Amino acid sequence: MNTMTYKGYQAVVSFDEDADIFHGEVVDLRDVITFQGKSVRELKKALADSVEDYLVFCRERGEEPEKPFSGQFVVRIDPPVHRAVATAAKRAGVSLNKWVAATLERAASR
Repeated sequence: MNTMTYKGYQAVVSFDEDADIFHGEVVDLRDVITFQGKSVRELKKALADSVEDYLVFCRERGEEPEKPFSGQFVVRIDPPVHRAVATAAKRAGVSLNKWVAATLERAASR
């Protein structure tokens, strides 16, 4: 699977050999945004059109569109792990938030 991005909305794309068409879906939203195309050019246009349609739909309903990745999420961990992480951050001389962000970034880049 490959990815594409439009206005910060990231989509995964796959190719269906039998139908000879690309299929895509915007990821990490509760709402569903899909698109398809027979060429890369069609696929890029279909992604842009689908996201724009989604934004118009939200505007017409008076709703805020979901934002792709706000940069915030809640993680629930056991208290002993919380204590260990807070201690590790303190030893590193950074805030808990910065320590967790750096640790997650290192893990995700592997």
